[in-house]
Amino acid sequence: MPIVALYRRRRHRPPTLASSALFPAAGIPASRAMQLRPLVPAIQYAVLVLMVVALARPQWGTERTEVLTEGVNIILALDLSESMSALDFKKQGHVVNRLEAVKGVVQDFVAGRNGDRIGMVVFGTHAYTQLPLTRDYNTLVNILDRLKIGAAGKRTAIGDAIGISLKRLADIKSKSNIIILLTDGQSNAGELSPETAAEIAKEMGVKIYTIGVGTRGKAPFLVKDPLFGERYVYQRVDIDEDTLKAIADETGGRYFRAEDLAGLKSIYDTIDKLEKTEVKVDIFADYSEIYPWLLVPAIVLLMLYVVLRNTRYLVVP
Repeated sequence: MPIVALYRRRRHRPPTLASSALFPAAGIPASRAMQLRPLVPAIQYAVLVLMVVALARPQWGTERTEVLTEGVNIILALDLSESMSALDFKKQGHVVNRLEAVKGVVQDFVAGRNGDRIGMVVFGTHAYTQLPLTRDYNTLVNILDRLKIGAAGKRTAIGDAIGISLKRLADIKSKSNIIILLTDGQSNAGELSPETAAEIAKEMGVKIYTIGVGTRGKAPFLVKDPLFGERYVYQRVDIDEDTLKAIADETGGRYFRAEDLAGLKSIYDTIDKLEKTEVKVDIFADYSEIYPWLLVPAIVLLMLYVVLRNTRYLVVP
């Protein structure tokens, strides 16, 4: 509309050469009607703008979405023992410890879920709930990012981690309950043995996916020596794969081994596909039509324009 107005304005320029003019009358001030004459084409443009916007059918209202699904209850059980500080993973070309590699992959896994309740249990020498079952994925990711190695102790209590996870799954009923347990060592702490914990999980109908993370053999650790400062020391870290496999087999889950970042991502992608649920979404919309508030003024202004163009501001060719 501004382009049309500019084009029409340029077409009606004052004549370059004037003739038959009454020079003595040039100083007479214009009447009120002549001063208001530029408003007539403005009314025409206003009518067109209002009609175009009205045809777009603007609406004002609210939309509510309800997710109709129980989803899957998922507990992420993460090992925070000191062995997770081994520097045997690479992320974007930089060497990182095992926990940092796990954080990024788990964040991607959480972002891909929809409608599931996800909780977090961390373990070392002790096991405790970091976050109960929730659909607040943003909070889950923020807490995950703040996890520190050694926060739960130096050793590894796999049985206790499963036991705490089972307690959290019992808080909210669901048709499907799973635990994704990630560790890089052997169970050498805690009051509940992994075998007993797996039997309890089986009785409760909870499926456990176990992940052994880390390279085989020796792994580099960064240590602070009082004499030589920071230096790398290679230490052997053994994963009790037999126990992890037994836990998975007992509960109907699967055991995975991740020796690099690509393998770790592939494992969580596999679990994500295995534990998909259909999410039914109902959308409720309540809208009010706004176009009448534009169309009525447009009709009124159009009638005014027609009257003015055919009476006081009649243009004779």
